[in-house]
Amino acid sequence: MTNAAWIKELPVAHRGYHDLNNAIWENTLSAFSRAVEAGFAIECDLHYASDGVPVIFHDEDLERLCNLKGDVRERTSKELGLIAVGGTKDKVPTLKQLLDLVQGKVPLVLELKGREADDEGFAESVLEVLEGYEGKIALMSFDHWLLKDLKDFGAPFPVGLTANGNTAEEYATHEKAMELGLDFISYYYADLPNSFISRQRDKGIPVITWTVRDEDARKRTFENADQMTFEGFDPRAAV
Repeated sequence: MTNAAWIKELPVAHRGYHDLNNAIWENTLSAFSRAVEAGFAIECDLHYASDGVPVIFHDEDLERLCNLKGDVRERTSKELGLIAVGGTKDKVPTLKQLLDLVQGKVPLVLELKGREADDEGFAESVLEVLEGYEGKIALMSFDHWLLKDLKDFGAPFPVGLTANGNTAEEYATHEKAMELGLDFISYYYADLPNSFISRQRDKGIPVITWTVRDEDARKRTFENADQMTFEGFDPRAAV
């Protein structure tokens, strides 16, 4: 296992420190720059472009964020790099662009957005881009096959499970994932507290939550987990 204790230290800006897609849009270099300036860790989403390059984008299609039809995975990273996000000056960035921008100033928490039976090379490509990066990095996913790939490829960074749920069946699925030797968990705050998370914390596994948007969610997070992934407010000003 890899030590992920540092993930407890800073609030994590969900898809960067955007302003709910008013002027500064999610998962853009502008949102990431704003997070660096504020001193927040950055969470963002990775997809696998058609040319095998990891790009930063949440949705599977381009419509909500770019007002275009089409699957993000059917475009090359160069094509995506020409597409405006939210009609702003920001384009769809690559993982490499994020690394060049942040340069280790704040931690990065990268979520791989998988597609079963369509992810060959994805985990490996992410690790190749990250090779030699000097800064705190954590990798996570809902998708167990990607977590296995990251561990099998010897990821030198903490690897974590993104999850939700509050049933015994869901806990059993999560426990199976943890058998891969995962290092931390990112869990949906509204499904806390629960026995699965309590057991993992008793083992010393760090737990962050998603996505905190108000004081009630913030309170539940710090009663049951170690740190929050937030959006829509400045946690430095929270009471």
